[in-house]
Amino acid sequence: MSHGSAGYTPGAKIWMDGRLVEWGEAKIHIVAHVIQYGSGVFEGIRVYKTASGNHAFRLSEHLERLLGSAKIYRMESGYSLADLTTACLDTAAVSGLESCYIRPLIYRGSGNVGVNPLGCPINVAIAVWQWGAYLGADGLEQGIDARVSSWCRLANNTMPALAKATANYMNAQLIKAEALLDGYAEGIALNTDGTVSEGSGENIFLVVNGKLLTPALSDSILSGITRNTVLTLAADLGIEVKETPVPREMLYLADEVFFCGTAAEITPVRSIDKITVGAGRRGAVTEKIQKAFFEIVRGETADRHGWLTRVPAAAVAAVAAAGR
Repeated sequence: MSHGSAGYTPGAKIWMDGRLVEWGEAKIHIVAHVIQYGSGVFEGIRVYKTASGNHAFRLSEHLERLLGSAKIYRMESGYSLADLTTACLDTAAVSGLESCYIRPLIYRGSGNVGVNPLGCPINVAIAVWQWGAYLGADGLEQGIDARVSSWCRLANNTMPALAKATANYMNAQLIKAEALLDGYAEGIALNTDGTVSEGSGENIFLVVNGKLLTPALSDSILSGITRNTVLTLAADLGIEVKETPVPREMLYLADEVFFCGTAAEITPVRSIDKITVGAGRRGAVTEKIQKAFFEIVRGETADRHGWLTRVPAAAVAAVAAAGR
């Protein structure tokens, strides 16, 4: 199976505006504003199986960002952080899946059929599915091949990069499809200033002389939860990090490069534009960060930062009994 097109196993039900419905019954109207104009914001949250049960990784931070994205786009859902937390945990619990992926979506439904978003109902849905390594299981160790995309990230004054909006991913699709059709696993977008921004669905880090470099929030990037995790783990490991504009050519000169994201986790890059990165395999710094990351999410070491939220096993029976 090609990189970035891994299959998935759907959960049993989807949460829609307070009700759990069968996967095949989770429907919206064809003229819903989100379909016509891409007016939605979303998140992706991984649940990891550990010896002490299933745990969602940084659930609160993801849902806070979801609500922040909705605020930017003036989409008041009426659901609080606590409401969404419970809904995500219930949906994950009833899914019948262990390690899985939670996708909450706030979107504009059927109302105005013109561009004007005001007056459309605000709906919320949460789906859960099982999803493997986004950039390939072998890529986590061997690294992947990437290219610098011919498509730039959106300029800061066009669409807000800090909002995780569905419409932004039309840009991401161009970057991803171009890379795949040209034989690469992923694309790296520059911003309109010509410096490095991010991958189609991942933030990016470079290792130069033992230090980490990563584009700043002002470089048209999403403020990634996994990016923030890497910053924290680097501090734990005593690795210096600099958030700074990154020239394109630095990608070729770096000792190591890796992508990070909820789907991609920590994935090394072994070549960019057919130029070998470092030794052409996962480097020592990337491996240290990757190891620290997986030890926490898999419950192999103490959750010292409070990043894991347990999916209550009891919720399965409670939700099923309620028939929601």
